[in-house]
Amino acid sequence: MSANMSITVYVPRDSAALALGADEVAQAIVEEAARRGIAIDMVRNGSRGLFWLEPMIELVTPAGRVAYGPVQPEDVLGLFAAHFQTGGEHPLFLGLTEQIPYLKQQERLTFARMGITDPLSLKDYEAHEGYAGLRRSLTMAADQVVQEVFDSGLRGRGGAAFPTGIKWRTVAATQATQKYVVCNADEGDSGTYSDRMTMEGDPFMLIEGMTIAAIATGATLGYLYIRSEYPDAIAVMNEAILKANAAGYLGDNIAGSGHRFHLEVRKAAGAYVCGEETAMLESIEGKRGVVRAKPPIPALKGLFGQPTVINNVITFASVPLILARGAAFYKNFGVGRSMGSLPIQLAGNIKCGGLVEKAFGVTLRQLLFDFGGGSATGRPIKAVQVGGPLGAYVPESQWDIPLDYEAYAAVGATVGHGGIVVHDDSADLSQLARYAMEFCAIESCGKCTPCRIGSTRGVEVIDRLKGAEDKQEHEKLLRDLCDTMLHGSLCALGGMTSNPVLSALNYYPQDFGLKAIAGQTS
Repeated sequence: MSANMSITVYVPRDSAALALGADEVAQAIVEEAARRGIAIDMVRNGSRGLFWLEPMIELVTPAGRVAYGPVQPEDVLGLFAAHFQTGGEHPLFLGLTEQIPYLKQQERLTFARMGITDPLSLKDYEAHEGYAGLRRSLTMAADQVVQEVFDSGLRGRGGAAFPTGIKWRTVAATQATQKYVVCNADEGDSGTYSDRMTMEGDPFMLIEGMTIAAIATGATLGYLYIRSEYPDAIAVMNEAILKANAAGYLGDNIAGSGHRFHLEVRKAAGAYVCGEETAMLESIEGKRGVVRAKPPIPALKGLFGQPTVINNVITFASVPLILARGAAFYKNFGVGRSMGSLPIQLAGNIKCGGLVEKAFGVTLRQLLFDFGGGSATGRPIKAVQVGGPLGAYVPESQWDIPLDYEAYAAVGATVGHGGIVVHDDSADLSQLARYAMEFCAIESCGKCTPCRIGSTRGVEVIDRLKGAEDKQEHEKLLRDLCDTMLHGSLCALGGMTSNPVLSALNYYPQDFGLKAIAGQTS
């Protein structure tokens, strides 16, 4: 082999890959290449989201980028011996990366660059349509930018699914000497990681989206509120912000336009309730994370009492593509009022867990089996929680409903942040319902009685229900308690805790020792 031969190797720097040994694999490749006299161009990319194959490494070959995985340090010697640098055959060989069925069957809009680029290379970002949206927005009037976002049909990807354009229009129309843009990156839902992947794998996309929001609404200061459990995301975002400032994409004169926007990272307080937008604002202001009563809404009176745009990571990250290609392009994906795509996260008892970006309309059955490959244990899947710890358990009878905000709401389920947690037939839904109440009790900010006390009583009622002789009375009490929490809580933490509890009761009554309700079967 020629001593001056150079190869380009991609090894992910994503937290999931790091947890599985990506740094050690990268070091082993560098050392073996040096021993063989091969020049290495090592790129630490984001993850493609095929977590069961991590660490998944890629190499540039004449045929394109090829992948191998999951690679461990002890595999590196054999990979070199198999001439993996030219796409040689090996038991870990996965073929051309883009042709891996799991990836090929997706519609990657927001995640189009994920795993392809060096996350902290502005040159890479710009070469893959980065900042095209911002540049176009700078040629438009602010109200035209808002209209473009409205026309795209983009809705909040944090769970509430509120139309993004309406929120931006409200802030833009409100007179104030100071306005803010706040990104809620306190991704605390179980089974969710698309926000983290975005921040670690494509940070400039998030910065660009927030900058466009600032230009559209007249905001000049922004805060990125990242959960404390994401140290790698915090580090990457801080470095990306420094680079964006240095390149003129942030600061007092954005891309020479005269627009001003400064962005800072704030580390979250480590409380689930701070994912609720008003508790998050309290935390950023240096106060205890307690939910505020609404009205006034944050768009009118938010951070420090000023008009504030609040969206989550994926919402902001969807904006650059919409501005770059136009609203019509984006709204062409999806179904009904659920337009565009959603980065769906497969987790729990699933064989092939990972990130799947699909246009709205895909079914849970397709996600579980065409992408997920069924349960990791090989046992039948019993229940699927969609939308985080406050999401409903979806029974098999509903697995063919299109993933669509309205279609899910019609059956009492929620799409939420797109997190999907799978349970096989060994799961006890009464215990999972109890966990929902216990989770709410632990994470409640304590401000409202239905959430603070209701969740504690909920744990007690479920404990009594399983051993009670008068099960119907205890079931009625539990349902009444859920109704009180739903309609009496200040925020979604207490209000949505009823979702997993009631869905468990309705579709898996046998796990509580109850008889099935007519017309409701799993």
